Amino acid sequence: MARTPSNMLPLGTKAPDFELLDTISDNTSTLQELKGERGTVIMFICNHCPFVIHVNPMIVKLAKEYQAKGIGFVAISSNDVENYPQDAPHLMKEKAKEEGYTFPYLYDETQAVAKAYDAACTPDFYLFDEQMELVYRGQLDDSRPGNGVPLTGTDLKNAMDAVLKGKEVNNDQKPSLGCNIKWKAN
Repeated sequence: MARTPSNMLPLGTKAPDFELLDTISDNTSTLQELKGERGTVIMFICNHCPFVIHVNPMIVKLAKEYQAKGIGFVAISSNDVENYPQDAPHLMKEKAKEEGYTFPYLYDETQAVAKAYDAACTPDFYLFDEQMELVYRGQLDDSRPGNGVPLTGTDLKNAMDAVLKGKEVNNDQKPSLGCNIKWKAN
């Protein structure tokens, strides 16, 4: 189980636009269509990573709670499905149903979106304000598979609460840690 940290895209970065296949609806969606009214969480996840499997229940809980408050949630998988077939789009659709995702689960086949966001691991979390400027990137919380720390979502939750209150998000942000994105061979 590789332990790859986030690259920590600079705060203030404008959200790179995209148009990707939503594996749940089988339709193509753009960031403009999916963004939230008050802010947007973009998560790079995948089906098989133990770090993602560990945080899935909290992701689902936070999405349900914060979508109702105007925060959009978007999940993206950028893994190479040729070498990691368990992350294929039809299995992403099954995983979304199994976990109860209330947000789109997009497939980044070319990996261009992961590169645009400088994503490095799964899970990797990005929170953009209503102007689509990056205000938070990093971990969900301190919980990791097997470390005994309870799953709370505190880090992301605090950032979303600050955005909703119109306050500045704390700049002391810890990188996420997880499996590396499975890049295609060049």
